[in-house]
Amino acid sequence: MPKNSKVTQREHSSEHVTESVADLLAHQEPVDYKRSVLNVTGETWEKQKEGDEDLDAENRPAWNSKLHKLQYILAQIGYSVGLGNVWRFPYLCQKNGGGAYLVPYLVLLIIIGLPLFFLELAVGQRIRRGSIGVWNYICPRLGGIGYASCLVCFFVGLYYNVIIGWSIFYFFKSFQYPLPWSECPIVKNGSVAVVETECERSSATTYFWYRETLDISNSISESGGLNWKMTLCLLVAWSLVGLAMIKGIQSSGKVMYFSSLFPYLVLVCFLVRGLLLRGAVDGIMHMFTPKLDKMLDPQVWREAATQVFFALGLGFGGVIAFSSYNKQDNNCHFDATLVSFINFFTSVLATLVVFAVLGFKANIMNEKCVVENAEKILGYLNTNVLSHDLIPPHVNFSHLTAKDYNEMYRVIMTVKEGHFKELGLDACLLEDELNKSVQGTGLAFIAFTEAMTHFPASPFWSVMFFLMLINLGLGSMIGTMSGITTPIIDTFKVRKEVFTVGCCIFAFVVGLIFVQRSGNYFVTMFDDYSATLPLTVVVILENIAVAWIYGTKKFMQELTEMLGFRPYQFYYYTWKYVSPICMAVLMTASIIQLGVSPPGYSAWIREEAAEKFLFYPTWAMAILISLILLASLPLPLVFILRQFHLVSDGSNALSVTYKKGRMMKDISNLEDNDETRFILSKVPSETPSPMPTHRSYLGPGSNSPMEMSSAPNGRYGSGYLLASTPESEL
Repeated sequence: MPKNSKVTQREHSSEHVTESVADLLAHQEPVDYKRSVLNVTGETWEKQKEGDEDLDAENRPAWNSKLHKLQYILAQIGYSVGLGNVWRFPYLCQKNGGGAYLVPYLVLLIIIGLPLFFLELAVGQRIRRGSIGVWNYICPRLGGIGYASCLVCFFVGLYYNVIIGWSIFYFFKSFQYPLPWSECPIVKNGSVAVVETECERSSATTYFWYRETLDISNSISESGGLNWKMTLCLLVAWSLVGLAMIKGIQSSGKVMYFSSLFPYLVLVCFLVRGLLLRGAVDGIMHMFTPKLDKMLDPQVWREAATQVFFALGLGFGGVIAFSSYNKQDNNCHFDATLVSFINFFTSVLATLVVFAVLGFKANIMNEKCVVENAEKILGYLNTNVLSHDLIPPHVNFSHLTAKDYNEMYRVIMTVKEGHFKELGLDACLLEDELNKSVQGTGLAFIAFTEAMTHFPASPFWSVMFFLMLINLGLGSMIGTMSGITTPIIDTFKVRKEVFTVGCCIFAFVVGLIFVQRSGNYFVTMFDDYSATLPLTVVVILENIAVAWIYGTKKFMQELTEMLGFRPYQFYYYTWKYVSPICMAVLMTASIIQLGVSPPGYSAWIREEAAEKFLFYPTWAMAILISLILLASLPLPLVFILRQFHLVSDGSNALSVTYKKGRMMKDISNLEDNDETRFILSKVPSETPSPMPTHRSYLGPGSNSPMEMSSAPNGRYGSGYLLASTPESEL
């Protein structure tokens, strides 16, 4: 070797070598093989020996210790358990047959949710990249999956953080007694004090939500300008997310201790308190009384599949991002099973809490109805519109029960059949109150807040409830933002702190559309249309990429070597056949649903003090369609660019490291004819396996320049050698 070469000059230096891989390997100078390792992978995977630096620690954070493992599990739970578990699942359970709904939900969780969740955990842990890097490795032509996931995460994060902002507003408003939404405000009309008309015609909680909180306009076309209170709350929400994410898993992992565990403490407290309330059992019995005929309705199965799909956060990239920081031998199958069923039982727990409280509220409202209608009957008796003979002798108007009122109501309805409607009497049935379906913001910010006004020490319970919503939302937002930051940082090597802060600032600025007076209508639009269809397509393509392009048998063998045991054959058949078919049916049903139900939204009309369904105007329809197309655009775009070789596929990126006897170099986007061919001694058609593996350069004296390093339980897979061999049999 020439004495003036760069390698000779830096042989005893700790500086990084910058020569090409081909030049380094061409030299015949002996190498210190005990301390030199050549990795032809996307990352450095293994501690070389005791006392050496951990390259994972150098290049990528990892959930290494038992403490970090707990943080990882809490992060996955915090991400998958979100606001939908509290305000979407109970509504679907009530709407779709009560206890009978749990059967299709559990079946679909097992045959769709668990296998696909396990698949995302496995590919993230195996390849140790974010969603962009993972799908570039597995199938470069389907690399658009990662970019589509990032876009959907961005759209969802924009409006999801607005909901956290609303919760922050209610949280700070809860520190007063009585609660500000417990009574209608009094306004002065000249010298006379009267109740606010809009509030009187609706309710105190409804008025506080639509007028005091949102100050909502009558339609999406009426912007009304920014709501400064909500703008400040949105700024606080993005600040919280930025602080939690700024150091990656090092900061977000610690946040998860509180944001993931605190909601369970609150739910248990609410359940105990709710069961002690009058009427709580009525709500729970109503909730879980099965309506078996509903199980035959295809719509019930479609909504159950959609809920399973979104409850686990499939397709967003957050699951892959968190899993990519795991050690190679982590039992991700156990993690998938644990998180999936914790998610399910959390939904059931939240449903118990919601309907215990709503059962109490239904009893309160039913008693109010009885009192109001009893006063009407007394008025009719005093004016001889009704005869006293119609009133059963045991009825006492001073202590009128719901049962006595119902008996009196039936008698009057029978006798006055021809003129009964003119009396304007209500049936006041508890069942009718319990059947009033509420979901989403209507449940959290109207129905539940109204129920809490009747609690003893109501401010305390209100503070706890909205702090729980903030933490549920924050846990999901951390996962959603990880679905954006992790793949971008992995792919483009940008600085983590700068990119995270920049992303939060940009999202806050764009999110101002949601805090104008018509902002709630945009939240509804994004929630209904920005994610459902694109994510369904993304998950179908993920499934196809692994099961049909990479190969299910090969993937099962990789998992066997990574985990140390062979996953059940159940996963082979679900990945290859069941899940793709079920997801295709779900996508078809979603498209049909979009065509059958014209896109629209519920607008709050101030003059009528009521909600009214309106269709989106033309410009809003254009935005709606653009959201779906923009989120789906990377899929065909990346496929076309890589199919016709207009851009490099990025699948053959190499990482070679050398420092103090180790090589350190990052070579990306190599062409087929350059160093890849030289190193691997393969023709361009013999492409390497997408799954990373660890290989050591053994020096000139070895029979083969590349050879697999041994590892206990085969935890690092078979890599390049496997790529050129037939798939193993099951």
